[in-house]
Amino acid sequence: MERTFVMIKPDGVDRGLVGEIISRIENKGLKLLNLKLICASSDILENHYMEHRNKPFFQDLVDSMKDKSVLAMVVEGENSIKLMRIMVGDKDPLCAFPGTIRGDYAFETTRNLIHASDSLEAAEREIKIWFGDKL
Repeated sequence: MERTFVMIKPDGVDRGLVGEIISRIENKGLKLLNLKLICASSDILENHYMEHRNKPFFQDLVDSMKDKSVLAMVVEGENSIKLMRIMVGDKDPLCAFPGTIRGDYAFETTRNLIHASDSLEAAEREIKIWFGDKL
């Protein structure tokens, strides 16, 4: 079984969408292996988004999430990485299809509710950042 990392960002937590998003994940047949509500530090966020470090939106992204609650999750299932990316939708909510999480609930690119790993390598790295070696 494949594992992936999923994070409900502060805007999703603040808007009370945690239950809806978890329900969608479970209804798809994916399993939650671990989850935790955590106040995201700058260090964790900078490590998590390190591939964007030199991009103009990097600091705004980190600042919009730091010191706020996020729900970090490890999700398992067959093709979980691809399935979660499809369920999440395009990073730009204006381009996200209806029926996706972002298409149904997001309205801004920086505050787009949810993150899901885009590859097996990213999933392994992100799980380690948020959960250490505890899985």
